[in-house]
Amino acid sequence: MEKLKSYTVAIFAILAGWHLLAVILNIQALPSPIIVMVDFTRLVQGELSRHFAVSLYRVGVSILLGVALALPAGLILGREEWLDRFVAPIVFVLYPIPKIVFLPVLLLLLGLGNLSKIVLITVIVFFQILVTTRDAAKEIPGQSVMSMESLGATSWQIYKHVVYPASLPKMFTALRIASGTAIAVLFFAESFATEEGLGYFIMDAWSRFNYSDMFGGIVAMALMGLLIYELLDVVERRACAWAKL
Repeated sequence: MEKLKSYTVAIFAILAGWHLLAVILNIQALPSPIIVMVDFTRLVQGELSRHFAVSLYRVGVSILLGVALALPAGLILGREEWLDRFVAPIVFVLYPIPKIVFLPVLLLLLGLGNLSKIVLITVIVFFQILVTTRDAAKEIPGQSVMSMESLGATSWQIYKHVVYPASLPKMFTALRIASGTAIAVLFFAESFATEEGLGYFIMDAWSRFNYSDMFGGIVAMALMGLLIYELLDVVERRACAWAKL
C-alpha cells in the first residue's frame, strides 16, 4: 500500500509537470497529458496492445536468456581462478564495446524478425550480469567457504549454499540496470527495419506528425519498463528473503 501511494504521488507530479510544460510551450508537438491519456485508452483497445505484447515478449525472453547464461558463468569465473585468468581478459575487451553497433550485422545474419533483436538484447544483458556476478562471487569471504569445506561440503554444495545466495543481491541490482538498458536498445532496434513493437509504433506516429499517438507509445513503453522493474522486485524479495532478516 505504501508503494502504491508513492507511485500515485510520483505519477501525479510527473503529469502535473507535463501539463504545465505543455501549457507554457503551447505547441502541437507536446500535447497535454489529458489529450494523450484519452487517446491512450483508444489505442490500448486497438493496435497498441499488439505492439506492447511484441515488445514485452522480445525484452522478456532476452532477460531470461541473459540471466540463464550469465549467472552460472559469473559464479564460476568468480570462484575458479584458473578459468578466470583466461576468460576475464576476453570479457574486459568485449564489455566496453557498445553492442548496439552489431545490430546491422545481426539483421543481415538473423533477419528482420524477433531473433535478431532478442540476440542483441540478450548479449547486452549477459555482459552486465556476468561482470557483476563475477565480482560478487570473488568478494565472498574465504571463511564462509572454508567453514563449509570443514564440514565436508562438495564443490556443488558450496556453490549452492554459499556462492549462489551471496551473489544474488548484486545480480538483481545489475539486472534492474540491465533491464533499463534493454528497453532503450529495444526501442532503437524496433525503430527501423520492422513493422512491430513499440519502437516502430512511436516512430511511425512521429513520421505521421501524430504526436498524441507518439506520446501514447512512449507511455506504453514507460509502463512496460515499470512492469518489468516491479516483477524483478517481486522475484528478488522471494529469492533473497534471507537478506531482509
